[in-house]
Formats: sequence, structure tokens, C-alpha cells
Amino acid sequence: MKTRKHAEPLERAAVPWLLTCALATAAPHASHLPVWLSCLVSGVIASRFWLWNVNKPLPSRWLLTLLVIAATAGIALQYRTILGRDAGVALLVLFMALKPMEMRWRRDAIVVVMLGFFLLLTHYLYSQSIPTGLWLMTAATLQTATLVRIYGGSQPPAIIMRKAATMLAQAAPLMLVLFVLFPRVSGPLWGLPQDAHSSRSGLPDSIEPGSISDLVLNGSLAFRVRFEETPPSNSNLYWRGPVMDEFDGRTWRPARLEREPVPKIDALGKSTRYELTLEPQNQRWLLALDAPAALPPDAHLSPRMQALSRHPIRARSRFTMQSVLDYRAGIEESASILKLARQLPAEGNARARALAKSWQEKHHNPAAIAAEALQLFREENFIYTLQPPLLQENSIDQFLYETRRGFCEHYASAFVFLMRAAGVPARIVAGYQGGEINPVDGYLTVRQSDAHAWAEIWVAGRGWQRVDPTAAIAPARVESGIADALPAGESLPVMARVDLGWLRQMRFRWEAINNSWNQWVLGYNPERQREMLSRIGLGEIDWRGMTALLSVICGVLLAAITMWTLWSRSRLDPAQRAWFRCCARLKKLGMPRHPWEGPLAYAERIAKSHAGYGEIALQAASAYANVRYGKGNPLDIRIIAAATKRLPNNWRFT
Repeated sequence: MKTRKHAEPLERAAVPWLLTCALATAAPHASHLPVWLSCLVSGVIASRFWLWNVNKPLPSRWLLTLLVIAATAGIALQYRTILGRDAGVALLVLFMALKPMEMRWRRDAIVVVMLGFFLLLTHYLYSQSIPTGLWLMTAATLQTATLVRIYGGSQPPAIIMRKAATMLAQAAPLMLVLFVLFPRVSGPLWGLPQDAHSSRSGLPDSIEPGSISDLVLNGSLAFRVRFEETPPSNSNLYWRGPVMDEFDGRTWRPARLEREPVPKIDALGKSTRYELTLEPQNQRWLLALDAPAALPPDAHLSPRMQALSRHPIRARSRFTMQSVLDYRAGIEESASILKLARQLPAEGNARARALAKSWQEKHHNPAAIAAEALQLFREENFIYTLQPPLLQENSIDQFLYETRRGFCEHYASAFVFLMRAAGVPARIVAGYQGGEINPVDGYLTVRQSDAHAWAEIWVAGRGWQRVDPTAAIAPARVESGIADALPAGESLPVMARVDLGWLRQMRFRWEAINNSWNQWVLGYNPERQREMLSRIGLGEIDWRGMTALLSVICGVLLAAITMWTLWSRSRLDPAQRAWFRCCARLKKLGMPRHPWEGPLAYAERIAKSHAGYGEIALQAASAYANVRYGKGNPLDIRIIAAATKRLPNNWRFT
């Protein structure tokens, strides 16, 4: 009996449902799969549909085996491995396409459906957006409907889909309870291989001409900020990232520091408290508002006043921080850091060195020397642009005296070089500047296109002072944003250029919805869970209390569902109860009624397949139909009951 059950043939009419599931679960991966694999998968699924349509036999196993070996080898060559996120997903998509080619039995169909459910989960490794969630909900409904079709037999598609949607809707309350109360863990539930983070964009860990200008063309989100009070003005929004203090003649990068003390930051004004939601960047910097005064527990301040996390940010993370905008920092800076901030290559850029020496001889005051450099940028014919000419050897001289066209990294680099050549300790700070307030939810949105680079100089008795050379050449960059600072015709992300009111409002609303999704669904971490439970009066509750509460609520929900089911059954009228008892007796005898089957159609089917019970079934069905759909009388109910008693009351095992 067991062997026969597991070898049950698959209905031919169920094949299109399974092929649709394979297509729905695999198709979204086409955006990151190699073209040859996408073509192979689509060709295999189309071929399987053609074989079904013309009723041709399936290919032999040896042919499928060769195809699996060849495609797996292609994936290994493509990704240089068969492990990891991308290669693993590619293999799953391949198997999802090939499994229907050997699908002859019901158990094969179940494998396709289960593989489809698993494949749906892999989409979240690439995108966790609202459209992705909607697509996966639709695909999950289709998967469930396919199970209904496999086990429920032939039915109208609308009825099948409605049953699947009803089943998922009935599971929604329990799913919501589990989501809210299931104890959260810090970090993902499973570890991801290293290639899952290889494509993250963000600030580079070194700066050379073109580093920031290339990033500015990216309009994707960098982070969001919610201030507890009124947000600072745009000109005060400097989000501090990596600090570069080592120069090799072309590239600036952070030098390696050994046990340097953290500089003391003295607040000269009121502090600003805010919550920062940082997108994945695979770096440790937290991009705190300059200068950070209070950091999260798992973060620390570096000797360069940079807020650093203990681990790289590989998932969307939320941090509560505090900063001061008016401050003095590093007044008692270490001699080794000041020495590093004066170093330059032994040779190169002779004209810039000579100019800086003349300023040093003239002023002997770091602030006055810095003012000379800013005046140079302001009064000479310098142009702020995303499309500067390429710089060769002696790039600082070439920029200052020949091209005079550059972006923020060009001006910051030239400024810091001039300061060091004049004996003033200086360094480059990379980060973001500004942001855009979303009027719908009040969050400040900072994009990759807001990436910026500025400078710091050290002045005795005053510590590190921020100097933004870009403000001298393009003050609109700091005051109102990148779009107002660049010349007309420069390339920028579309939304940074387009100024249509209705389009901006649509974008604000969509981003506010996305932010709510990120904050309360994707970002529902232990801290957010505690906040939610506090709002509903549970206060400080640990994982043991949450587990107990979860068990109680789930038990209450299941009891309520049971009571509702029993109450629904008790509402049946006497004719329904009598008819259902008759149907239950017939089911024991191996003649179950399909849910969509009417009483007369059911009885006629029994009469054709089981002649010995046909007369009894027709008698009961006619009486029930007369009660339900005709005039009827109490005698009909007795007829149904009498017919039921004539049926054997035992299980049929053959």
C-alpha cells in the first residue's frame, strides 16, 4: 500500500501549474544570473511546456545527466566556485528548471513545489524591498495553489487560487504573533559567505582623483537620520567617515596608527541627539555627525575622531548617537599624529611646494596660510565639475596651474598638500555632506550622491579645525546640495536634477513607505522589539518571558480557531448534518466527495463506479437536493438518515 501511494502518477493537467511555479520562483533571479544560464533555464522550461502540449515523452535520464554536468561545470567556471551565494543560487535555479524534465509522479511534483519555496527565500539575499516582498507573497500563493491542485484534483483555477489565498490569510494572525513576539537575535539568523557583501557601494577607503566624483553618480541610499529635535542647517551636516593622512604622490589613505590616544572633544555648544539607520557598506565606519560625543555600546572613537563599529556593517543597522557641532578637538594632539599630518613625498609638485613656502614665510600663522589657499581657489579661474581632465605625474601642480577643473577630492587634496608644504598639519576627511528632509516622515535622507571630501588643519591652542575648500569654489554645494553647485549639463542621478513638484512628492511618499518597511519589518531587531513591547505595556521582558507569552497567545489562538470550527459545524441545519453523515460513510467506503461536487453529480458518479451503492447514494442525494433546493419536507431528512443506515459502517482497506 505504501509503495503504491508514493508511486501515484502525476495528473497531466497539473503540469502547467508546476511549470508556472518554476518560472515564478526562478525568473526574478535573471537580473543577476549570467545571460547563458538565464537562456538555458528559460529554454528548458519552454521545452518542458512544449513536450506537455504535444504530449511527447520526457527526455532520457542520461541526456538530463549530461545537461546537469555541463551546466554545473559552466557555473563553476563562471563563478570560480560552486559555493557561496551567487553560485549556490545559480545551481538552485538550474535544478528548478531541470526537475520538471523528469516529473512523472506526484512525489516529483512535491519536490518541485518544495524547491520553489526554498528558492523564494534566496531572493532576500539580493533584495528586501517592498516589491520583492509582494512578488514573493504572490509566488507563495501560487505555490500553495499548486499543492491544492495536486491533492484536490481538477477544479476551476479561480477556486484553487481563492482556497490558497484563504489558507494563507488564516495563517496571517499566527504569523504576526510569531513575528512580534519571537525572541530576536542580534545579526542574521544564518551566516552568509563573503561574496554576499562584495557588491556593496559606499565610501572608498582611499582617495585619488575621481574617487568621490564616481560615487556621486550613484543615487542609491547611504543612510537615514531621525533627529530628536530640529535638524541642523544643511551647512552643518558633515557626516564623518574615513580620515586620510598618508600621501604617496597620487593617492591618500589612512596610515596605520599604533596605540595613539583618542583626542579629547570639548563641546562649545548644545549637543544633537539622533538615530542613524545605516545601509550595508561592508565597512566599519558609522558616519557620525561631526563631531561624535556619544556612541552606541558596540562602537568606539578612533584617534582620528572617527566613529567605528566593532564589526563591518553588512546588514541594515540602526544606531543612536549624539554629536556636537561646535567643538574643539585634539588640542593636546600626540606628536606622532602631528608628524604624520606634515609628511609629504620627498619629491614632486615643485611649484605647489614653492607657493606654500612663500605663504609660510609671509604669515607664520596656520589660519592665515589656510586663508591664502582658499583665496586662491576663490579668485582664480577654478571650476567645480564632475568631469575633470585626467591628471598625470605631479597631479597637484597640474591641477593648480593647468587644468583647474576638479571635484571635491581635487580641492581637498590640493589644499592639504599646500598646508603640509607650508608646515601646517593637515589631513583629508571623507564622508557625506548635507541630505534631504522627507516631509512625509521627517527623516533626513543621505544618498551616495551626497559623498564629499573636506580637510582639517591643526592649530595650536584650537586643535583640529574643519576647512572645506569646496565651499570656496562652489558654496552652493554646502548650502543647498550638489545639484545647485554643478554647471548645467553635468551628469547626475535623475532625481537629483528633476525638480517637478508632483514627482518629488511621489518619491517622498514612496521613500517614507520604504523607510517604515525598513524600520519596522527588516529592522525589527532586539532593540526595536523591546520598544514595541514597551509600547503595549510589557515593559522590560527577557527572552524567557517572551517565549512564555508567545506560547500562551499561540495556545489561545489555536483554541479560538478550534472553538470557531466547532461553532461553525453546530450551525449546520438538520438536513446538512444528515447529508454530511452520509458523505462521511461513503468516504469510509472509498468514495469521497469532491468539495465542489453537487449532491446529484456525486451520486451519479458513485452509481457509475460502484453500482452496489448507486441506488442508496441517489436516494439520499435526491432527498437532500429536494430539501436544499426544492420545497422539501421533514420526511426527506428521514430518507437521508435511512439511506445512511443502509451503508456498511466499516473502513474499506482494499
